[in-house]
Amino acid sequence: MAVPKGIRQIEETLWEIPASREAGMRVPARIVADRQLLDEMDEGVFLQVANVATLPGIVGYSFCMPDGHSGYGFPIGGLAAFDPEEGVISPGGIGFDINCGMRMARTGLTREEVVPRLRELVDKLAARVPAGAGAHGFLRLGADDFREIASRGAEWCIAHGYGWEEDLAVTENRGRAEGADPEKVSARAVERGVNQIGTLGSGNHYLEIQFAPAGSVVDPAAAKAFGITLADQVVVMFHCGSRGFGHQVATDYLQSFTRAAGKHRIVLPDRGLACAPFRSREGRDYFAAMNCAINVSYANRQVIMHRIREVFSDVFHRDPRDLGLEMVCDVSHNTAQLERHAVDGRARELLVHRKGATRALAPGDPELPSRWRATGQPVIIGGSMETGSWLLAGAAGSSACFSTTAHGSGRTMSRGEARRRFAGGRLRADLESRGIYVRAASLQGLAEEAGAAYKDIDRVAGVAERAGISTRVAKLVPLGNVKG
Repeated sequence: MAVPKGIRQIEETLWEIPASREAGMRVPARIVADRQLLDEMDEGVFLQVANVATLPGIVGYSFCMPDGHSGYGFPIGGLAAFDPEEGVISPGGIGFDINCGMRMARTGLTREEVVPRLRELVDKLAARVPAGAGAHGFLRLGADDFREIASRGAEWCIAHGYGWEEDLAVTENRGRAEGADPEKVSARAVERGVNQIGTLGSGNHYLEIQFAPAGSVVDPAAAKAFGITLADQVVVMFHCGSRGFGHQVATDYLQSFTRAAGKHRIVLPDRGLACAPFRSREGRDYFAAMNCAINVSYANRQVIMHRIREVFSDVFHRDPRDLGLEMVCDVSHNTAQLERHAVDGRARELLVHRKGATRALAPGDPELPSRWRATGQPVIIGGSMETGSWLLAGAAGSSACFSTTAHGSGRTMSRGEARRRFAGGRLRADLESRGIYVRAASLQGLAEEAGAAYKDIDRVAGVAERAGISTRVAKLVPLGNVKG
């Protein structure tokens, strides 16, 4: 589409919409992109990133990452930081799938070893990690058990044998958000979530067996630190979130926040930006409920990790530790977190909203575990089942946008348009002819995720690197996929 008038180029990969008093913008809006990615963004992105800049208490800029496309309230790829004393919290800046995120594990196997057993692996993964909108997991939980998971996150899973203690060390926030309070969650949300731990869900969620081809490693030192050391090494990556539980939490509070905005005299340019002051009763209650959904998502990915280890162990008749099935990282991209950032040379506590955007701590950041202090935080820019994904590391320039980078390749067409353009059965056959075996919950859902429905993953990762917000480590190519 045509780029709107008034936007100006600040740097090669940075564009700015100046603050407009007429539009009620309190700060400028900035978009990280090259010209091609900017041209591919839909009109809603520019309107939404400017609308976010009108919210009370926003600090610095409203941002959109290079994979941006329009969403509900904030653009997907949206980022904004707020002063917790004067600013707001907005469910539209977090999303319905709270703590949707990515987890990656390496193996000690190579492509040559895995390809002969690929179908068996994918079929067994599809059986043990249910996908689709109504999928139920294997855990049989009562409401009280589920509320404990909402309080403890991945810690609960480790305590009950679903994972290894060392998994927590490479999970964002060690797999537990502080301040979760199940009393702030509706009975309907618990009802929707109680049977869904250990499931992928639908839409763009997936579980993928990948490999790092010889020559795909861009940064050998970082790759070694992250455990990518073999030619054609096989890894497993998956993308999922808090499922129906997180969706219900967002739905419940969006309704109350629409009223709260009026009560607190907040003028909204878009009802999708419904919000409340962070320190208000409504804001505190939502933050406590949102943290419950963050914890449920961590637990969901932890249980899926456990099931992946079971499957690989069954297929290769070896212990998961002997197979080298160790986690690389678990990163979130639909959250609001209290963090400390430098603003105008002064450290401040800020409430950072990331919607379809990933935290990317730079080398030397004191919050990094010692193993990543030299490399920066490992992050994942997930692509489509046709094009592959990128493993990256946080870079020094990410501090200019509150230690954040992109989370994926970003859609270029709606799901409906993708269904009209592509036939799921034909797409599956084409993928198989290229050596990619896919199991999908539905052929329509498969069509929605065609590679042509997404931006060029290599361009998105390259722009993130040129912008200085993350550096490429290794390209990961699909072999098999369980699709939601």
